[in-house]
Amino acid sequence: MQLLAFSFGFKDAIDIILVAAMLYYTYRLLRRTGAANLFWGILAFILVWFLVSFVFQLDLTGALFDRIISVGAIALIIIFQEEIRMFFYRIGSRFSSFKIFRPKSTDQDPRARQQILEITQACRHMASTKTGALIVLAGAANLKEIVDTGERLDAQVSARLIENIFFKNTPLHDGALIIRDGKMVAAACILPVSKDQTIPQYYGLRHRAALGLAEKSDATCIVVSEESGHISVAADGKIREVKEDELFLVLQSATTRTES
Repeated sequence: MQLLAFSFGFKDAIDIILVAAMLYYTYRLLRRTGAANLFWGILAFILVWFLVSFVFQLDLTGALFDRIISVGAIALIIIFQEEIRMFFYRIGSRFSSFKIFRPKSTDQDPRARQQILEITQACRHMASTKTGALIVLAGAANLKEIVDTGERLDAQVSARLIENIFFKNTPLHDGALIIRDGKMVAAACILPVSKDQTIPQYYGLRHRAALGLAEKSDATCIVVSEESGHISVAADGKIREVKEDELFLVLQSATTRTES
């Protein structure tokens, strides 16, 4: 029996590490969307294809697997287009967070500070009365497709107006309020719902919608739960509960990051 001889070097080690990192990150991404079993099935198919084509060198079977691989690659792009988009968005967000890609930040605009105070005041009052709310602070992306699903407002940011919008008997309380460039541009907007399977069960549809937009854009989403009155913030593909006195600092940080 003749053994295959391998020359293992530094470049091979780097190659293995990069492939392992790609597979691990892909698995994490698919696990959150509930497609982990599909990942393992694809990985098993690739392993069998490698053994057939390169180890045992079965020409006929290898040619059949090659055809399936070539067609399957296109099919996977179509099936996982949302996950692929999310993958590249997260890579871009990591690079954009480096200071080398961003100019030096200046002191926050007093008007922006006042707008944050208005939003914070509204959220605190709605939390005390357990009034459900979903507020989106747009980042670099203008969210035109999201804005077009709601009712145009073009109003100044006001705590009283925000509370009136989300009062349960008003026609605009369902959906999200979009705030962009210091103005409330639309209400009752429809957001994409996250498919993340790791979201706690006690999070409702508003939380899933907030996380869904945070996964696909650089927006910061605020959720007030009508069941518990707790306030949550979704940004950079993650969602967490914040205390009322912490909300102002979180929104100030998000606004400063957007402006810089």
